[in-house]
Amino acid sequence: MPITDLLERNAKLYGDEVALVEIDPAMREEQRVTWREYELIQPTSTVFYRREITWSVFDEKANRVANMLISRGIKKGQKCAILLMNCLEWLPIYFGILKAGALAVPLNFRFTAEEIDYCLDASDADVLFYGPEFIGRIEDIAGKIKSSTLIYFVGDTCPPYAEDYYRQASNSSSTAPKILVEDTDEGAIYFSSGTTGFPKPILLLHQALSQSARMEAIHHETKKDDCFLCIPPLYHTGAKMHWFGSLYTGSRAVILKGNTPEAIFEAVSNEGCTIVWLLVPWAQDILTALDSGRLKLEDYKLDQWRLMHIGAQPVPPSLIKHWKQYFPHHQYDTNYGLSESTGPGCVHLGMENVEKVGAIGVPGFGWKAKIVDENDVPVTGQEVGELCVKGPGLMVCYYKNPEATAEVLKDGWLHTGDMAMYDEDGFIFLVDRKKDVIITGGENLYPVQIESFLMANPKIQDAAVIGLPDDRLGEIAAAIIQVKDDMELTEEEVNHFCLDLPRYKRPRKIIFDKVIRNATGKIDKPALRHIYSGERLVERQNRS
Repeated sequence: MPITDLLERNAKLYGDEVALVEIDPAMREEQRVTWREYELIQPTSTVFYRREITWSVFDEKANRVANMLISRGIKKGQKCAILLMNCLEWLPIYFGILKAGALAVPLNFRFTAEEIDYCLDASDADVLFYGPEFIGRIEDIAGKIKSSTLIYFVGDTCPPYAEDYYRQASNSSSTAPKILVEDTDEGAIYFSSGTTGFPKPILLLHQALSQSARMEAIHHETKKDDCFLCIPPLYHTGAKMHWFGSLYTGSRAVILKGNTPEAIFEAVSNEGCTIVWLLVPWAQDILTALDSGRLKLEDYKLDQWRLMHIGAQPVPPSLIKHWKQYFPHHQYDTNYGLSESTGPGCVHLGMENVEKVGAIGVPGFGWKAKIVDENDVPVTGQEVGELCVKGPGLMVCYYKNPEATAEVLKDGWLHTGDMAMYDEDGFIFLVDRKKDVIITGGENLYPVQIESFLMANPKIQDAAVIGLPDDRLGEIAAAIIQVKDDMELTEEEVNHFCLDLPRYKRPRKIIFDKVIRNATGKIDKPALRHIYSGERLVERQNRS
């Protein structure tokens, strides 16, 4: 079934039950309202700590968005971009676009004006929904956006070149539009993270979205009484498709507009959250706060929290070992995926395989995986090769880019660009991005392996390893190390700690600085290589 059918089913079966809660930790806790109460005071500059909507209101809002678009001439197959921070309006707008038969095009809220302009053009967007945080960026490109594009402002004090989303939606019908949406219809265009170049538009079908919802519910045994805490940005397939598990089961979810350890624990405690998806930095921040005593388990109601899972990046085994010391009852899973595979889960560890922490796991529900060499021949034993996946969530193509599509889609297999290997039990271990492999003196170094080793040091908050040019060896491994706030660490200590690594894997340069990560938690290695190569590196060292 198309993903929109799940929302309509939930509205019929669980109409009066809460579907979504939005919490903004920056606001006062007493400012709590339902969405219906919130609408009565729109437009207004008031911001609330807590808002909620039921499944019936969620579906009603989506219908209003769909009918609003249809009344303005948007037809099946046209593209509607969303540029919003996480908020309660996000998902009803997304589903309203889909109900209109259009394609949803979520945009990264960190995009510059230039990148936004590029993505609108690359996706052929006919509509743009955007929030107040992006007024300056949209003003910069307003003259470039094609005149036929509808621009809706989701906020107060609508700019003159945009239309007021709240007013237009509230005046539209709440009845489901009579648009036939099928599994094989195009449903969304997501953009790649851009860590290996300018973002590419990824075309997905409705059946891929629906499959990801079913897979998420199966992988994490999501039940009707579960409550999912959603923290990462909704524009990304990771957060969205993990929430799809809640959509599939009709269970409640909380959108948290903040990621401090205190905010996370308060949301879990106050809302009764049972499933929490974290990025590595946030999990590390929680452990640091617990270690220092700033955060105390006994101050919160956490017994119902059953599952902590991590995705978007390799997970240091030392982090999970540390986590289990505080939460021995927690189930744990890690999920591997790409926007090209409709988000997380094409490979997953499995909650029953916690002893295999460090692996990304085995093929997910409905998926196949293989590891191949440079000639596309499957590797044997524990050789390193490129990970390829095949399954029902595979993208159709990079939109309007057949050359880029042909580079990664071969005979129905997606070549991920990630280097991996099997262990003796057939579990897949991610070694590194193909483009991040460091070749030093003829030896291949895989930064992820060195980063995982460094993260076992109790004084290290975060670590990234990149290749820097070297006249003699071609490249050397440089470790950027972020030390915990209350700790001190010297280069000599790091070098001594690394004596347990094979000599050729030891970092040749140690740099103490903040590790740059993107909004989905991935280390931004192109940015790090730019900062620390050549003259830029010398400048930073001189300043320090």
